[in-house]
Amino acid sequence: MTITDQASGPQPHPPLHTQPHPLHGAVAAGHAPVQTLIRQTRRSPIDTSTAAPVLDVTIPVYNEERDLEECLRRLHAYLRGTFPHPFRITVADNASTDGTLNAAERVARELREVTVVHLEEKGRGNALRKVWLASPSPVLAYMDVDLSTDLAALGPLLAPLISGHSDLAIGTRLTRSSRVVRGPKREFISRSYNFMLQSLMGAHFSDAQCGFKAIRADIARRILPHTVDTAWFFDTELLVLAERCGLRVHEVPVDWTDDPNSSVDIVQTALADMRGMARLSKDMVTGRIPVAQLRAALARGPLPAASRSQEQSPGGSLFGQLVRFGTIGVASTLAYLVLFYLCRNLVDPQLANLLALLSTAVANTAANRRFTFGIAGTTGVARHHFEGLLVFGIGLALTSGALALVHSGALPGGTTPDRWLELATVTGSNLAATAVKFLLFRLWVFRRRPVPADPAPSTINAPADPAASTTNAPADPAASEASLPQAFDPTTETAQS
Repeated sequence: MTITDQASGPQPHPPLHTQPHPLHGAVAAGHAPVQTLIRQTRRSPIDTSTAAPVLDVTIPVYNEERDLEECLRRLHAYLRGTFPHPFRITVADNASTDGTLNAAERVARELREVTVVHLEEKGRGNALRKVWLASPSPVLAYMDVDLSTDLAALGPLLAPLISGHSDLAIGTRLTRSSRVVRGPKREFISRSYNFMLQSLMGAHFSDAQCGFKAIRADIARRILPHTVDTAWFFDTELLVLAERCGLRVHEVPVDWTDDPNSSVDIVQTALADMRGMARLSKDMVTGRIPVAQLRAALARGPLPAASRSQEQSPGGSLFGQLVRFGTIGVASTLAYLVLFYLCRNLVDPQLANLLALLSTAVANTAANRRFTFGIAGTTGVARHHFEGLLVFGIGLALTSGALALVHSGALPGGTTPDRWLELATVTGSNLAATAVKFLLFRLWVFRRRPVPADPAPSTINAPADPAASTTNAPADPAASEASLPQAFDPTTETAQS
């Protein structure tokens, strides 16, 4: 009764009440060329009239023998009583060593909507990626096995995806309307981590780690192949990538009660997440993740709000820009001091200053362009670097003038300044130059230029394939949304959240 990972060996026959999980075929399908996608202002509503499961809820588990059966029965009863469409619950057992797999199979033999996938590799990210890419359902969700999140939030989570309003939906424990019961240590770590995501990576979502998320399958198949994390950072990687691709992420305040028996090591998880942030930033900068191409293919078409700088740039917040600029500035200053010290052993101080400052200026401009001000792609890159070199000239003038001053014989007794005084001088003048640099970067170099009006906005909505205009789209869109029951009505969902 268990569908095993195809990579681990022969696959037994699937249960009669489920469809096979063609893992390898679905992964391959996820690599469809992005240029074949259609950019549109809104997604089509999900077709809920089919007999296939509209919703597939994945429960990733590792050694959860004690809690799994109760969780599955509770979730199954809730969906049977409130969700008006066919659904499926998939238990993703990722390398459990206790009786978790046997418990899941026992429930699956009794409840026809429950199926089981066994994976030989451990990791929540690995389990979700494989199960989601293999699922035939148009709406995919996951939640933690302890069901810490009140299931009443499931309706508002799914409604915007079914209606086509949003691409992803996440539960959040960090808004004022959320009700959360957990210890101060977990609260502090969670808020600190999300603060770092917003400050350093320009994220707009409030809670990256809440185990209560959903995504449209058509979107998942496009972006999941570009994620690589196999563990807890998978959630953050997915959300950051979604935002950078111009997708709409809907947030639902949740009622959440901490599980005191959770086996998650929050300190090690936090450290792994920090490493994940560095790796993800590198992947986007080096082009391993083709953000510009994905955004061109997936982002919703422009709306009037798109002319606002806050909408265009993930780095629009002044505070966030200051934090990211300061972080890059610290790294640049350290690199500058090392280069100055090394060059000073070979050349005079003015030439050492020029070489050190010029070497770090180009990298500093590129890093601030991408991370501080949220500008990706090659559009305007030559102009940005040229203007950045002009700003570099101001910094060179300040540091060179300070060095000239200390070498002008102004010291008592006409003594020659030592290396440490030179380092202190260039550090102080470099800090002053940094403040000037931020103002010029923000107000001149990376200032958002007005976006010209689209001469033919009607062409944006026209699909490339005439047949695509009728895919999953009812004749009367209002009738489609009205067909959703009250609990899943997108209009009432917005009010609830």
